[in-house]
Amino acid sequence: MKYPIGIQSFADIRKRGFVYVDKTAFIYRMALMGKYYFLSRPRRFGKSLLISTMEDYFLGQKELFDGLSIEKLETDWVQYPVLHLDLNTGKYDKEADLDDFLNDSLAQWEQIYGASPTEVNAELRFKGVIRRAFEQTGKQVVVLVDEYDKPLLNSIDNKPLHDAYRKTLKAFFSVLKSMDACIRFGFMTGVSKFSHVSIFSDLNNLKDISMDPRYVDICGISEQELHTYFDSSIRELADANGMTFEEACEKLRQQYDGYHFRQNSVGIYNPFSLLNTFDSLIFNDYWFATGTPTFLVKLLQQNNYELHDLKGIYVDGDVLSSVDEGYNDPIPVLFQSGYLTIAGYDPELGYRLDFPNQEVERGFFRFLMPYYTSQQQSSVRGILNKMTSAVKRGNPDDLLQTIQTMLAGRSYMVAGADKEKDFQNTLYLIFTMLGYNVQVEQATSQGRIDITIQTKDYIYIIELKLDKSAEEALQQIKDNHYARPFQTDKRKLYLIGVNFSSETRTVEKWVIG
Repeated sequence: MKYPIGIQSFADIRKRGFVYVDKTAFIYRMALMGKYYFLSRPRRFGKSLLISTMEDYFLGQKELFDGLSIEKLETDWVQYPVLHLDLNTGKYDKEADLDDFLNDSLAQWEQIYGASPTEVNAELRFKGVIRRAFEQTGKQVVVLVDEYDKPLLNSIDNKPLHDAYRKTLKAFFSVLKSMDACIRFGFMTGVSKFSHVSIFSDLNNLKDISMDPRYVDICGISEQELHTYFDSSIRELADANGMTFEEACEKLRQQYDGYHFRQNSVGIYNPFSLLNTFDSLIFNDYWFATGTPTFLVKLLQQNNYELHDLKGIYVDGDVLSSVDEGYNDPIPVLFQSGYLTIAGYDPELGYRLDFPNQEVERGFFRFLMPYYTSQQQSSVRGILNKMTSAVKRGNPDDLLQTIQTMLAGRSYMVAGADKEKDFQNTLYLIFTMLGYNVQVEQATSQGRIDITIQTKDYIYIIELKLDKSAEEALQQIKDNHYARPFQTDKRKLYLIGVNFSSETRTVEKWVIG
């Protein structure tokens, strides 16, 4: 079987015989039932391929759809003029980048449909292209926009640049409403829905299908699709890894399944990771190998967000549907970017979020590590292996010594005044990466334990202090009877008081009781 890894052209996939998971029934439904749509999905989830499929459908390329669902649904196969704008290709680190990109796209369209000297800016040129395409072909225009938010995401930590991009996009996309009579269909994708970009207010008939139950599996691969298209691939994967078919299925679920785009919906697999696994016959973290945007870390740091709160947090639907102008809450961006997903729903508490699968959780914390420690990505794995060995052997001195070395030399603190939260986030990140049962702020009848680690043979209770004393931290464990829940446990128990120094930005001292 040929896997279309990194191939975003529908025509290329069909002509060269790559496997294609049929999503064409969704396209027919949208074209029949509506006009303007918006879809938010994580990167590497098939949005660009979906738009490419739409483009070939509206261009009337009937032969490419032989054997697919839409072949039986569509009878007319009308050819429309298509304007395809893919904003994913730009760097967007200076104001001229977006203007240059739009100018290049407009110039290409103007070579086909002509230009007017009175069209002196991007929005007037866009409006003119749409009008002339309609007049010259006698057919309404199809507008397809891929990754509309790439300029906004790339400039999220640069307010002047971000504001400039926002104004440009606002003016440019406002053309769609004014030219409604000339437009047959409009479809826009992105990672995030920025509530302050006026396209979402100006285009009040733009239907957001991101959490629509009818379209939860319009991108990605469902469990049913997995077995419809890839059972032979799973068998090959199982044989290569010494597994049974059932064991391989379970491993795939743990690694790559778990995306839910509304409550009580089917789980969706990450298609990029899945196809790479089948192609290489190796389980790996493929999604994160393509790069994680640093703006996510900046959002967490700017808001002093407690990392352990990411698992199991409850939010309402409005929080998930758009990103506010001040970026005061990183949760919507983390959800829309695919780092968090809907894990449950409570009528009173709202949506419960969690990491979708092991690949995302492990990769996300690994990516964060250099931002919370002094270590480079290349050295993290070796240091974590040393700590894992120390925890496994019941050697807290070696563990704390390694942490002290790991943190020494940090060139900055997390933005904000809450340095104790910074250190707690750092330790939570480290221990989570070790893969043990780690609990932060575990409630007891006498208070909250800062960190609890449990292994097969040992239990570690750790209390943290900042610019105080390790002895004071250990005494708090004893005075508040933090060990009481484990008094009948046969595992060896370590009580550890730790003091951090804000001056040296690392562990100053620890005592073990």
